Amino acid sequence: MPPQPRPATTRPSPHLRELRDTVRTLLGLDDDTAVIIRQFAYTEPGRPPLETVVAVLSMDGDARHWTLHLPADQITEHDLRATLLHHRPN
Repeated sequence: MPPQPRPATTRPSPHLRELRDTVRTLLGLDDDTAVIIRQFAYTEPGRPPLETVVAVLSMDGDARHWTLHLPADQITEHDLRATLLHHRPN
């Protein structure tokens, strides 16, 4: 079966843009550093049903990521501050 075209990518929600801006501010990131926030759903036993991963990719090749066991639309600035500043990245 030939590959199916992917649906058009929608623009990120205002909440995701706000979360990205908060990550930039908390970590003091420049505009050349990518901040990616993705929510994942799982069905495997023992895994949370939803988790959100925050990844920071700098131009020099360093990559860091943190996992929050919350849906992206429920993450607050407080959650980001507690996770990014008080937990080591994965």
